[in-house]
Amino acid sequence: MLQLCWADEAALETNNRGLTYGDGLFETLRVEGASAPLLSYHLDRLVRDAGRLGIPVARHDIARHCDSALARYCGLYGDAVWILKLILTRGEGGRGYRPAPNMRPTLILQHAPAPQAPPAAGVYVDFSRVPLTVNPVLSGIKTLNRLEQVMAARELVDPVFEVLMSNAAGDVVEGTRTNLFVRLPEGWVTPPASSLAVSGVMRQRVIERLHSAGEALTERPLGLGELVGHSCQAICLTNSVLGVVPVRNLAGQDLPVDSMLATICSPSN
Repeated sequence: MLQLCWADEAALETNNRGLTYGDGLFETLRVEGASAPLLSYHLDRLVRDAGRLGIPVARHDIARHCDSALARYCGLYGDAVWILKLILTRGEGGRGYRPAPNMRPTLILQHAPAPQAPPAAGVYVDFSRVPLTVNPVLSGIKTLNRLEQVMAARELVDPVFEVLMSNAAGDVVEGTRTNLFVRLPEGWVTPPASSLAVSGVMRQRVIERLHSAGEALTERPLGLGELVGHSCQAICLTNSVLGVVPVRNLAGQDLPVDSMLATICSPSN
């Protein structure tokens, strides 16, 4: 049985494994009025990745609580865009790393105003000095362990919107809160899901839309030189709250802004 926690009503127990060990995962949903356009993507990923962590949850239970949260909070925001965050932990109790058997998972529901939308003309991006390490057992899962991203996000100083993180091999992998698409002469390229700390739902949406539009797309590692070289025709970042964000300047180098991805992959359509 799933234990429900409304963040604006109840405090989290200090022995919850999400707090003590980061033992859980989360989803951040863009909500427009009372509708979450990418809800099905988020539910699919949450249940699938919870299964990878051995946290037993039923999709219909999560969906039911999401419906309750949408009804509960939509009146606070009217027709405006807002954020619903789902935090799923393994539950409470147990001492040490080893989980106790038959733990009762906890679902925490939070709401917040949406962040300001980035400019349509594109954003400034730089490279992070913080390396990204991806455990293959946890690749792509939006776990509660995000300390590398926290450290990299400390480098965000205006006007820099995002920093891109690289792995030990020197491949550029993703941003602190975004996935990456680069347009090269061969078409669009995005790093493979197996290399990602977070395989975003907007990334999945973009891949589906590019395939539907007949656009060339390759999933492969991206070297730094491909992003700053003359062959780079455009760079876009994806995030389920912000949608597709074109990059106008990378590490001081101006880039052409390609709005095609943003046009066909709006989080609202």
